[in-house]
Amino acid sequence: MPVRKPKVIVTRKLPDAVETRMRELFDTELNLDDAPMTKAALIDAVGRCDVLAPTITDEIDAEVIAAAGERLKLIANFGAGVDHIDVAAAAAKGIGVTNTPGVLTEDTADLTMALMMAVSRRIVEGANLTQAGGFSGWTPTWMMGRRLTGKRLGIIGMGRIGQAVARRAKAFGMSIHYHNRKPVSPRIAEELEATYWESLDQMLARMDIISVNCPHTPATYHLLSARRLKLMQPHAILVNTARGEIIDEAALAELLAANAIAGAGLDVFEFEPAINPKLLKLPNAVLLPHLGSATVEGRIDMGEKVIINIKTWMDGHRPPDRVLPGML
Repeated sequence: MPVRKPKVIVTRKLPDAVETRMRELFDTELNLDDAPMTKAALIDAVGRCDVLAPTITDEIDAEVIAAAGERLKLIANFGAGVDHIDVAAAAAKGIGVTNTPGVLTEDTADLTMALMMAVSRRIVEGANLTQAGGFSGWTPTWMMGRRLTGKRLGIIGMGRIGQAVARRAKAFGMSIHYHNRKPVSPRIAEELEATYWESLDQMLARMDIISVNCPHTPATYHLLSARRLKLMQPHAILVNTARGEIIDEAALAELLAANAIAGAGLDVFEFEPAINPKLLKLPNAVLLPHLGSATVEGRIDMGEKVIINIKTWMDGHRPPDRVLPGML
């Protein structure tokens, strides 16, 4: 007798190769028009599937989880961050949660460096001006930015992505500093020539560029508060490719408008997809539409991780990327 394929509901459009493989392996229901699912639709989905495969746009809160049927045993998230999922509520109901760590590291680190360069060298501002017909010829003092070589980079969160950013920044001749819950191993610290700051406040006050690379958890919500943002030097630049909620976005907009901070490069926003209107008008803010993992290779790798997690669970084993409440 053939083994019943688990019912998997995918909440958003995924790469064709990923969706095709999921259809082959599972009884998969796809979201063909890619419209974000409403809460009512999510509640309907968890009531009739074995596995839900959501993305960061889906709020899988306690109410949604409470509506889950007896069949639902796994939430296989397409993405590394799980702050949109009530992991504790899922665990209490016997529902496993998995994510897709590791595969986004290099892409996110690349984009972080791109934002550093874009803000430091005013690349977007210059491109917009040129395309609008505003370039009338080279002059010695026009559109001057700042070089990266020799600058001090302060990394908040020295996990996989933070370390990948540090390796790239070191190649640019930058001095590496970081704040983390604990120091990295002596081997990594020596490789990166990285200086550890136990005090985030002290690091913020001394850096030329700050890169946010930590996850969003209750402990990191508004980690960069208005008070902490004011510690940054007037020539400093802030880059965030992690989660928007880590920064007090309204306070950042005020400081950028007053030139109390030189610039910011943001790929994520506090109330995404909404963006503070003040940020949209600032020439010293480079704003991207959450492109951190937006490479063909990265998104396929994410999908393959989702498939492996589901397949491992289906075979009666512990999924390799299980997320537990105590890990958050």
